[in-house]
Order: sequence, then C-alpha cells, then structure tokens
Amino acid sequence: MLRRQDVGHRVVVRRIVGVRNDRPLYTDALGELVEITETDLTIATSKGPLRVPLSEVHRAKRVPPTRRPNAADVIALELAANEAWPPPVQEQLGGWLLRAADGWTGRANSALPIGDPDRPLEAAIDAVERWYEARGAQPLINTPLPLAAPVGASLDTRGWTARPLVLVQTAPVRSILDATTTRARVELTRTPSDAWLAITAERKGSLPEAARHILTAVRQVRFAHMYGESGDLLAAGRGTITGDGHWLGLALVEVVPEARRGGLAQDVVGALARWAAETGASRAFLQVEERNAAAVALYAKLGFTTHHSYLTREAPKA
Repeated sequence: MLRRQDVGHRVVVRRIVGVRNDRPLYTDALGELVEITETDLTIATSKGPLRVPLSEVHRAKRVPPTRRPNAADVIALELAANEAWPPPVQEQLGGWLLRAADGWTGRANSALPIGDPDRPLEAAIDAVERWYEARGAQPLINTPLPLAAPVGASLDTRGWTARPLVLVQTAPVRSILDATTTRARVELTRTPSDAWLAITAERKGSLPEAARHILTAVRQVRFAHMYGESGDLLAAGRGTITGDGHWLGLALVEVVPEARRGGLAQDVVGALARWAAETGASRAFLQVEERNAAAVALYAKLGFTTHHSYLTREAPKA
C-alpha cells in the first residue's frame, strides 16, 4: 500500500469498480500521487485528478518514472523560476532559499528546499519555521517533486497541509511559435500599465509594494497588452528571460471574462515567445495548477509538457 512518502511519485492503483458473476471488476489508474489521507488518495492522471476511496483500492504501488528529469535539471529550472519571480527579501539556509514578499503569492513567501541546508533535515525545518514566525508569517515550504519528497515526508509527520498541486511545464520556444499566429497586435512594454495592473489585481488581489518589486525587478521583462477596438485592455501577460538567458518564463496570462474563448491568451503567449526568440532564449516554462483544466489544455496545444510538479506546504496554524 502507498504511504505519505510516496506523494510526488508515479504510481499505479488498481481499484474495485463493481462485481460481475460474484467476482470483482478492476480498473487501473496511472499517475502522480498528489495526496493520501486516512480515507482517500488522489492521483494526477493524464485525464485530470482522480480521487479514490481507500476502501476501493485493491492494490497500489510506486512505478518507475517516465522521462523524469534529473535532480540537477529540476534545481536549475527552480532557480530560473525564482529569478523570474524575485521576492524583495531572500536569504539562504545552506542551499535552501528563504523568501518573503509581504504575503503576496505563495511562491514568493515560501522556502525552497533545494540543495543541502547544511544541517539535519529536522533542524532545517525548525529553522524555516523560526524565520517565518519572526516575520509574523505562516511558514510555507515549496516542495518540488519528487526531488523534495523526503522533505514532504517530514512535513507530513509535523501535520503540515498542502495546497493544490502545481505543474511546472516546459516547451521549446520554437514549438510555441509554430503553434501561434499573429492575428492581432500585442504591445510589449518594459513596465506594466495601470490597466495591466488592474487585471492582475483582479486575479491576485491587492498589489502591495512587494508585488510591484516581484513584477518589475527582473532585468529582462516584458508586459504584454492586447487592446480592443474601444481601447480597453482585453488580455495581458508577463514574460521574463532568466537562467543565463535560456529560459522564457510565462506568468499572469489573463483575458477579461467578456473576451475569453477567442484565442487571445494564445496571441499573448505567441508575442512573448517571439520576443524571447529574439533574445536567444530557447526554452519556455510556466507554472499552472493541475486542477486548472482549461489552462492546462491551452498550454498543451502550444507544446507544453510537465517537467516536474510541486506542492506548497503550510505549517499548522498556532
């Protein structure tokens, strides 16, 4: 049977789905184990998340990964993503990163446990808890999976909970360009307009000074604006170049409700990919919640596949 330390690994679950001629009927589900509780387990399958009551599980086991990136590749991409979303406060705990940004977004307000923290694991987690509590913040740790699976197992024993699974997806910039066409003009600027900020605030809440730092502190950054005939901003997005110029980071791609389902998000991504190609970047990445089926489907059409995933873990509230 699967255990908490199997979270983040590829698993196969054989479940009982009925009975025929007094014999049980089985079906198999293959995917990444997202969560396991006393009553259920959840798998991220190719068709979306699947929650299975433990009472229906006949057999379950971990299976070898397919084309799993090595630890060095995961660490390099996580560092490029950190460059693309820079918190105003960042310190090191050995190889781990401690990040704070006045609570704006989990990514910028969580520890990133990559590398060696220069102390035993339990002592490292204790240090993370003290660092955030000294700032009056709830301790959070982002656990890239399965790289940080041992960290996740320790957090389980401490009663830390998990936010929804996030997919870190990648694609060649060339594949994005091949999948997009220039149907409308997208304006790229080095700073966000007030309308751009308003769309982002609708999605992310108010924008403190820390948020503006995160958005603009990257040396190579572009803010995509697509306007309608009336002059209203219909779609927006943000692109960054990090990782020694190799990576285009896509974030905050948003279309106003009345303009959705018209391909505007694809136009925004295409414009940012063209800019990235001009700079010499060859790969793109983004982070999307696995449960956001519409966004995952859009990015799949543009050539994105999952490189790895992560869970943001939350310490128990005092």
